[in-house]
Amino acid sequence: MKKLAISTLAVLIACPAFASNYGSGSSWQLFGLEPYIGLRGGASYTNLNYNYNGHKETMSDMIFQGRAALGLEVCDTVRSEIEWSIYSKAKDSANFGTVGDVNVDTKMQTLLWNTYWEFGGYQVVRPFIGLGAGVAFTDVKRDVPVIGDHSESKTRFSAMGALGVTFDMERFAVDIAARYNYVDIQSGLHNFGGDIGIRFIF
Repeated sequence: MKKLAISTLAVLIACPAFASNYGSGSSWQLFGLEPYIGLRGGASYTNLNYNYNGHKETMSDMIFQGRAALGLEVCDTVRSEIEWSIYSKAKDSANFGTVGDVNVDTKMQTLLWNTYWEFGGYQVVRPFIGLGAGVAFTDVKRDVPVIGDHSESKTRFSAMGALGVTFDMERFAVDIAARYNYVDIQSGLHNFGGDIGIRFIF
């Protein structure tokens, strides 16, 4: 995992240098499609419906996330990408009956295939909607006083929906979006948040 993260970081650091050559005589176009690499970051509110000891409680926390995407602009209004997201740890506690307060920590990463549709007749500023699906890699740990802790790692289905606006500067684009993610763990994990990001277009 560390090797993958280091390799991804190296590619992303090199992106602006390649993007600066856009339109300067060499083209990275692939069969008329324009590749891009995107970097995004933001904050979100996550809810995990957690079952334990015959009780179900909602574990909630404000977290941060970072995303890296590799995609193609299919045409002027449609783009598709593979996106890797890392979320900071979500922590909360609740009372689960006879065992008392239980602390629950949730760590998560997602790998999604997203498609976005931009609409409107504007050249620079265009709203967009997005849909995506893929998998989430989760690690949920509970800590029960006296009893001890228990950790459960799972890979589960994940889906996302987004609504935002893009500022297209030709060589790069800035995206601002509101986003919802669903992950099929426990009785459902729901993540609501906002992102701001930049795409380097080749």
